Amino acid sequence: MVYHVISRGNNREWVFNEREDFEKYLEICGRYKDKFGFKLYHWVLMSNHIHLVMETTEESSLSKIMQGMNLAYTIWFNRKNGKVGHLWQDRFKSALVEKDNYLLECGRYVERNPLRARLVKDPREYPWSSYRVYAYGKADGVTDRHATYEAMGKEDRARRKAYREYVCCNRDKEEREIRERMARGVIGAEVFQQHIEKRVMEFSRPKRGRPRK
Repeated sequence: MVYHVISRGNNREWVFNEREDFEKYLEICGRYKDKFGFKLYHWVLMSNHIHLVMETTEESSLSKIMQGMNLAYTIWFNRKNGKVGHLWQDRFKSALVEKDNYLLECGRYVERNPLRARLVKDPREYPWSSYRVYAYGKADGVTDRHATYEAMGKEDRARRKAYREYVCCNRDKEEREIRERMARGVIGAEVFQQHIEKRVMEFSRPKRGRPRK
């Protein structure tokens, strides 16, 4: 499944103070990708929270991945700063993403976080996101390009140009839709949402038959 994951600092405090902190979290992401085989399609690291758009496999659960990465970073961060205790706020939040129709829109929403926070005027200026991988072809060692992006053009130059225009254009309606669907826990069309809700009900429904002794 593909998920949009959000994890915030405890009490909304900063979890990244300097360049070394951002680099360390990305290093941990790379190690856990090797260990669990998940795909990381889009991401942004903000000072007090993170957004990750990732696809897990049958062998790796989202909870195991996120708990492992955040714990590894917490241990490193606390040792570095002489701190103890929780770094992240409660459990991470996640929403399922319909891969074919909403992955690119969700990625755009994630990479525009620095713009909405008014940290930069162009997403290219913010170094801690996957934007420059898609918009300028700068490999970062953790981002996995996906088929929806590849379909934006036959050549790399055309794809990059189309992506830059797509991310930088005005899509306020679509951004509101992403936020609303995130709150519901499923980012996708109504048919996709109904399918997921049906699967959840089937999974949680008690099995028939006599209980085992």
